[in-house]
Amino acid sequence: MILVLIALAVSALISPPIIKTLGSRGFYVLALAPAAGLAWVVANWPAPGAPPRVETIEWIPSLQMDIVLRFDTLSAVMSVLILGVGALVLIYCANYFQQMRRRVAVFGGELVAFAGAMFGLVVSDNTLVMYVFWEATTVLSFMLVGFNTVRATSRRAATQALLVTTFGGLAMLVGIIMLGERTGSYLLSDLVAHPPAGSVYIDVAVILVLIGALSKSAIVPFHFWLPGAMAAPTPVSAYLHAAAMVKAGVYLVARLAPAFAPLLSWQIPVIGLGLLTMVLGGWRSLRELDLKLVLAFGTVSQLGFITVLVGVGDANVAMAGLAMVVAHAMFKACLFMVVGIIDKSTGTRDIRKLARLGARLPGLAAVAAVAGASMAGLPFTFGFVGKETAFGSVWDTGALSPMQRHAVDVVLLVGSVITFAYTTRFLWGAFGRKVRRLPTRAVAQLDQPALMFLVPPALLSAAGVVAAFASGWIGSLFEPYAQSLPAYGEEIEHLAQWHGFGLPVVFSIIVVAGGAGLFLFLRARRAHVFVHPPRLNADRIYDGALRTADTVSLWVTRNTQRGSLPITQGVILSTAVILPVSVLFLGRRQSLHLAGFDTVEEIVIGFVMVAAAIATAVLRNRLAGLLTLGITGYGCGALFAMYGAPDLALTQFLVESLTLVVFVLVLRKLPSEATPKLRTGHRPIRIAISVAFGAMLVVIGLFAAAARSTEPLHVYLGDAAYEFGHGANAVNVLLVDIRAWDTLGEISVLIVAATGVASMVFRSRRFGAVPRVTDSALAQRRNGDDAAHGRTTWLRGSEMRDPAQRSLILEATTRLVFPTLVVLSVYFFFAGHNAPGGGFAGGLVMGLALVLRYLAGGRYELGEAMRVEAGTILGAGLAVSATTAAVSLALGAPALSSAVIDLSLPVFGEFHIVTALFFDLGIYLIVVGLVLDILRSLGARLDVADATPEPAEPAAPEPEEVR
Repeated sequence: MILVLIALAVSALISPPIIKTLGSRGFYVLALAPAAGLAWVVANWPAPGAPPRVETIEWIPSLQMDIVLRFDTLSAVMSVLILGVGALVLIYCANYFQQMRRRVAVFGGELVAFAGAMFGLVVSDNTLVMYVFWEATTVLSFMLVGFNTVRATSRRAATQALLVTTFGGLAMLVGIIMLGERTGSYLLSDLVAHPPAGSVYIDVAVILVLIGALSKSAIVPFHFWLPGAMAAPTPVSAYLHAAAMVKAGVYLVARLAPAFAPLLSWQIPVIGLGLLTMVLGGWRSLRELDLKLVLAFGTVSQLGFITVLVGVGDANVAMAGLAMVVAHAMFKACLFMVVGIIDKSTGTRDIRKLARLGARLPGLAAVAAVAGASMAGLPFTFGFVGKETAFGSVWDTGALSPMQRHAVDVVLLVGSVITFAYTTRFLWGAFGRKVRRLPTRAVAQLDQPALMFLVPPALLSAAGVVAAFASGWIGSLFEPYAQSLPAYGEEIEHLAQWHGFGLPVVFSIIVVAGGAGLFLFLRARRAHVFVHPPRLNADRIYDGALRTADTVSLWVTRNTQRGSLPITQGVILSTAVILPVSVLFLGRRQSLHLAGFDTVEEIVIGFVMVAAAIATAVLRNRLAGLLTLGITGYGCGALFAMYGAPDLALTQFLVESLTLVVFVLVLRKLPSEATPKLRTGHRPIRIAISVAFGAMLVVIGLFAAAARSTEPLHVYLGDAAYEFGHGANAVNVLLVDIRAWDTLGEISVLIVAATGVASMVFRSRRFGAVPRVTDSALAQRRNGDDAAHGRTTWLRGSEMRDPAQRSLILEATTRLVFPTLVVLSVYFFFAGHNAPGGGFAGGLVMGLALVLRYLAGGRYELGEAMRVEAGTILGAGLAVSATTAAVSLALGAPALSSAVIDLSLPVFGEFHIVTALFFDLGIYLIVVGLVLDILRSLGARLDVADATPEPAEPAAPEPEEVR
């Protein structure tokens, strides 16, 4: 399973170059990946009675975050659809995208990646891992549906699908966590084998999980996103909306039915909404004039039908449900492909513009007729096998009361009648010999499809017939899953084309007669039946909900964000004071045990920090206030050092120094003192808020320290850091191993912040690397200005500075100190795993070295010191840190944890390299890139603005008499 996922992921990554090289024929190459995965599924099909195949990658066992993959009968059935239909859709794409477009190469990778995400979803036993794949399908479907980015309809459809399914996914995540915490396991197999006892808590959790499943499978009231998604290319509709994505919710319902089917909180949404969806979707399909929308609403109807069957909780009904899952994937994917061929051949999908197409394309018409017969439930098709089994098993099921099961079967009968009617309407609308006064384009300008364009839908259509004759053998493959459900009888009834005369046969006759009559009636009376649009339209309700959300958000913003920074800060700080203190004194509190300030040095440092804080609030000069504010930071670092935390003290000193420099760069553009116009007033209120906030931090900190009731964790960190992280510096091991995921998220935020700051400074476009002396010297020589060239300076960038702004002492000092800082930076980087330092501290030291070069030599000197663009360094750092996760997995360690590489070299002897070193290298590069980005934006870019001469004002016109 893991190898299949890796193969699909690699295929998705190499898809763009393959398609760019081979053109649309590259899709044939991409089809090999899901085809190989299908071969693996067939070769490893679960044997009856044998335990399922399980593959586990240990990650965080204490949090139950191991990656557990489980391959059983249900997973195997879904995998066949995902990989088999996926391979055929990729072959279909080779002819569908004959005219290559810019997005086609990426589209192929997204389609393969979607196949991988769906395969991962159906084989994941860990519900949290399953959720990751679940959301991956959501994101990939958003990109696939929005393929035509220039069209507003495509963007709207993609956004709609994303919002609806993401909302359902978030609700499902809450339900997953509730069930996992209550049962003590996040494995689906454990949840099904040992379901929790019914309670209000479990009912809420089940409903939340069902919201995710029903929204994914387009069940009412979430059905409206699926017809809208028909703005996607036809291959997307044939795969995502017929065989793969919409089956994710069906799969989850089928997976959880053995555990929760008896609950009322399960039956109402699954059975009730499923029946409503079947009837409503079928009726809406009778209104549509676009062939694709007819199939889209038909898909909604069929999904409701399938959801009912797999959700009843009866073994025989589940057999019918799996049969319909497979049959639907075959006939609906085939029919979507047929529509794509019609669209490419005629240029239209409108039923009103198509006529006599069956005579011109008899092969395509035959393929569509066979697939349509399966959708309508006619004999000798697998759709007929599934529908007959459904009618009989639902009527006799013991999972429902007699009245309930008979009512459900009658509604299924009504829905099947509608299904037959819209199937007939689809075939007649696409291929019928209609009477037209003028020839339609379908006849006059028909482009014959290529043979390979017809092969994928023809294979799916034929498979529907072959499966019907092999229904007994296929049923034996389904039975291991059905055995996980109660049979409510002596044994599970096998799938077959014919079970003799009985109720299912009567129902099938009613379906054919009623469906044909309904089609003929609506064909004759259509202008009178469908006069007005449907009054209750979920799409309009969705638009109204979005407009309401926009209105509410604007009202909240208008009343809370007044544009005044002091008011905004006051509200935030006041909330931060009132809420924690109220919760503290309303809850249970421990007695306080004050500790600290045991020496005179601590008291002196504390007094200096308090005095500096007061001076910062009192001083009017901005620079003086900044320097006194820095004293508080350095004092905090001194306290860290006194309490035996040299690593924290080092980081505090370095961060404080760099922060002071950044503030100074900003203050260059501000007046030295606040003008009277900028004073906000309300000084007593601001003083009260600031004092209250500071007191709150102290009180909360004291109570938090006193609330400890067990031995502190830091007692074990030293040994754990050495044993698991292979380092003696516990702080650094925490950052690069134990909490490496947190660190990866934090450095990602740093990159986003750096990008945002630079974008606001550059406004129109981001500048690349800072200028170098050679570039400026060349420009000056072109302009005939050699005055600056040839000066004797300590720093090369000083040649380009105004002599009045130079400091020879600073330049000479920088020339001597810079190499020392670079060496110290490298030392901190390599020594940080076992001594104070690390990638963060080393990067800060290197950043301070760059700051020194900039302050001494200006922006040209910065260009000489670092000739690589800041964005390149930031991207390289993030790539190195992220790649470490894959390297750790390849070496047999959990993702982003330390693995040891033992090396032996002739000169150096034996030594060990910990993979955390490479993660730390990424942090180092990101910190250096961040400092460089700040210096080039808040420093070099503003220097350029200062050096740019302002345009001269036009001269005033001379008086008339002077002229």
